[in-house]
Amino acid sequence: MSTTATAVRRAPRRRFRFSFQPVAAILVAVLVLGVPFWLVVATAGKDRAEALDPDLKAPSQWHLLDNFATVFTDGKMLPAFFGSLLVMVPAVVGVLILGSMAAWILGRRGGRLSAAIYALAISGIVLPPAVVTIVLLLRQLGLAGTALGMIGVYMGMYLSTVIFFVTGFVRTIPHELEEAARVDGAGPVRVFTRIILPLLRPVLATATILICLYIWNDVFYALFVIGGRIDTLPLNLYQVASAGLYLQNWHLIFAYIILMSLPLLITFMVAQRRIISGITSGAVK
Repeated sequence: MSTTATAVRRAPRRRFRFSFQPVAAILVAVLVLGVPFWLVVATAGKDRAEALDPDLKAPSQWHLLDNFATVFTDGKMLPAFFGSLLVMVPAVVGVLILGSMAAWILGRRGGRLSAAIYALAISGIVLPPAVVTIVLLLRQLGLAGTALGMIGVYMGMYLSTVIFFVTGFVRTIPHELEEAARVDGAGPVRVFTRIILPLLRPVLATATILICLYIWNDVFYALFVIGGRIDTLPLNLYQVASAGLYLQNWHLIFAYIILMSLPLLITFMVAQRRIISGITSGAVK
């Protein structure tokens, strides 16, 4: 009887503890993500005098749309937007194709040699690229300051990420699918394009979002490779943040950041289910 009474007394405490943990997690997430987001939006909605010292106070009068219009027209965002697309789209397509093909081979072949090649292929995730060496190599190849050179740099940097993501997923695909296609007379290219590639869509969607996020926000490597020749959105913001339109104009800087983030934010909202399925599908299988 005493044991039953003790269990009854402990039950409300457990329910309270289990109900409190999700609420606490949500509150922490709101503070960690919501406070910086509000700071950006509130500062972007102020005029220059109010935004001189950015804080969490709401603007006395909202100028968000006016700041967006000023940034878009005077900040030369449209050429920088197309410059970002010019570099990002070919780099993402190229690295996905090459990375998925390499991951298919590495995921299907065993042995020490394949394991060593796989370890070497994913070592780029840990080892940072040497900027000086990259710039010198591009100069010798005549690709310094060109979009083609920047595309090659991004492909080399994020090829390891694609191979790492896709190889584990390839190993979950049954061999019988490929064997049936080969029995029907399909060659390696047809097997990859007709059988393997459609099955890789979830994980490739996840890799696409991650790589697009890295490339879209990159200013460090773009500054050394194509700085001054091709404008991307973050590079354009960096170059004018300390002079001209953006000199001490924090409201315009934050307005620029919001507009620059909108394309990826919209893409993530549209493709979030596919992204989550790509992250979890390998573990589930």
